[in-house]
Amino acid sequence: MHLIVTFTPLKLKTININKMKKVLLILTIISMIAISCNMEVKETNPLLTEWDTPFNVPPFDKVEIEHFVPAYEEAMNQHKAEMEEIMANAEAPTYENTVEASYYAGELLSKVNAVFGEFTSVNISDEIQQLAQEIYPKLSAHADEIRLDPRYFERVKLVYENKDKYDLTDEQLFLLESDYKGFIRNGAALLEEQKEELKKINQELSVLTTKFSQNVLAEVNRFKLVVNDEADLSGLPDASIQAAKETAKDEGIEGWVFTINKPSMIPFLQYADNRELRKEIYNAYVNQGNHDDEYDNKEILKNILNLRVRRAQLLGYENHASYVTEPRMAQNPERVFALLQDQLWNGILPKVKKERAALQAMIEKEGGDFKLEPHDWFYYTEKLRKEKYDLDENEVRPYFELENVRQGIFDVAEKLFGITFTPIDGIPVPHPETTVYEVKEADGSHLALFFMDMHPRASKRGGAWCGQYQGHSYTKDGKEITPLVNNVCNFTRPSGDKPALLSADEVSTMFHEFGHALDGMFAETSYEASNIAWDFVELPSQIMEHWAFEPEVLKMYAKHYDTGEVIPDELIEKLKASASFNQGFGKTEVLAASLLDMKFHMMTEVDPDLEVMDFEKEYMNEIGLIPEIYSRYRPTYFRHIMGGYDAGYYSYTWASVLDNDAFEAFKETDIFDQETAKAFRDNVLAMNGIKNAMEMYVGFRGREPKTDALLNSLGIEK
Repeated sequence: MHLIVTFTPLKLKTININKMKKVLLILTIISMIAISCNMEVKETNPLLTEWDTPFNVPPFDKVEIEHFVPAYEEAMNQHKAEMEEIMANAEAPTYENTVEASYYAGELLSKVNAVFGEFTSVNISDEIQQLAQEIYPKLSAHADEIRLDPRYFERVKLVYENKDKYDLTDEQLFLLESDYKGFIRNGAALLEEQKEELKKINQELSVLTTKFSQNVLAEVNRFKLVVNDEADLSGLPDASIQAAKETAKDEGIEGWVFTINKPSMIPFLQYADNRELRKEIYNAYVNQGNHDDEYDNKEILKNILNLRVRRAQLLGYENHASYVTEPRMAQNPERVFALLQDQLWNGILPKVKKERAALQAMIEKEGGDFKLEPHDWFYYTEKLRKEKYDLDENEVRPYFELENVRQGIFDVAEKLFGITFTPIDGIPVPHPETTVYEVKEADGSHLALFFMDMHPRASKRGGAWCGQYQGHSYTKDGKEITPLVNNVCNFTRPSGDKPALLSADEVSTMFHEFGHALDGMFAETSYEASNIAWDFVELPSQIMEHWAFEPEVLKMYAKHYDTGEVIPDELIEKLKASASFNQGFGKTEVLAASLLDMKFHMMTEVDPDLEVMDFEKEYMNEIGLIPEIYSRYRPTYFRHIMGGYDAGYYSYTWASVLDNDAFEAFKETDIFDQETAKAFRDNVLAMNGIKNAMEMYVGFRGREPKTDALLNSLGIEK
């Protein structure tokens, strides 16, 4: 409810005292009504009241869509007022009254953002998507209004220039330097007309990137491969067939329904004997957002890339890639290309060409008279895996029951860090499928809450990610705020009388996202502020993948869902022997996407005629990508580069250097060596975002990272 009151200026000399009293009485009544209405809104809007929930968890169970607009209006107004108080402060700027004060400002806005972000990720609806299109440009404008205000920048600048006069902690000094450089990078030193142009660009990007992601979700939800003839299910495992039957039932469709959600699509590509249907589902996947209809993303991506060129050059950079990489470990695009192309791409291409030849030979051995195509790769890879290693993924799945794998990651964390995970009830959750765990230190003290949402649904975006509703910090009076961390995945659902049985890739993903979660749980940040080098951010996640298939770890969690039998040594040996199988394909997919991302963002001129699909084709031909493989993400569904991983998808590979080198430290002692684990926690996980990335790594490893371990794992000579 909103009450808008307008006032017309009064000519006081024409009004007598009695009339003035009446006017004042009327104004008082109007004011009281306005206050009453405002109080009513706050009392009925759970986002605007004190959260009377355990551990300050957002009241997900009480929030409705109509609560967001008034909550955002109030939150942004509060933030503006708090920042205005800082900027209008007549006292000389200090760290406490300027920088630190800004960290305590905007608390309500952070809380509303946390809830809305979850709604737009796991509770998606048409109303939410429309609301996102309205809200995100306003948030962009709000952020620009603050960071481009010259009064605030001048205060921060004075604090920065006099930083030696303050007794700052290492964290405060790191954040101050990061903030100051961030202001420069975000346009604080621009002329006023340039600032206005920057604001406009940022708002346009906010709208376009949101629309791009919404289009991808729409594409995923609308494609359905309907199978009516049971013969077309030949080759598929029973679990995949049963899941497709249940999907069809949910959709009110006769037969079996397969989708381009990976738990449905990947088994189909691996096992379905019907080549034409494999082609149909694969082509649907690789052409998301590329159908010249209302969900087409080509024009949107072109506009995004051109806006990023304009913004980078407005800020004094040659291109967006130079702008993005400057504060990161890579420092510049040239170092990224040196790793991706010179050291890895040229070394991995011979491997993937050998894999292609082996698959073509398999086709011919079976009497096929056709050339291997992209939709064939998964199918013949599984056949070759079976022949070469006597290993069928369906032989492994029964040992990877989701609940057992979940317990496995918890047990690994306990053996490394001493922490425990206990299911906890009575906690508001963003979706009924979400489970919650209380995380405690070895001494029993509370560390964090951990939320897990594991399966795909139409109201949830694809992929897997880690987020948090609340990070670690302290209030002004020194009270500790503990983390609320979440893992969201899209894993295989239970099917029929079988529980959720994961693929080896899904197991690896669970360990990966759990690594991100540990990073959030162990954070020792003092404020709701940090500055993580984005090409360092994947180290905590990717290092955890190394534990997933260690024999000692498999014996802990890989138990047959039906018999309880621990995975046999014979199967472990097969997994180990096949670990490098098809590695050329996997690494080529990722490197191609990383290089394409960088090449897009190396553009130095606005190109109104840019054809993004032609750009992709020409560049992939230039670097020699074989036609039997596509980039892992093609331009029209490359959702990573809509924010965070733009000119940054290389981060996964950059972090591979770090995680392979870091895991060597455990292998040099013991994979569960607690002293090494403590060093990793203290130097990396606890400090991530409040210390220079290279300093963190050297603090843990005693030296800078080497590429040797990664190259060895890929069979590439240095």
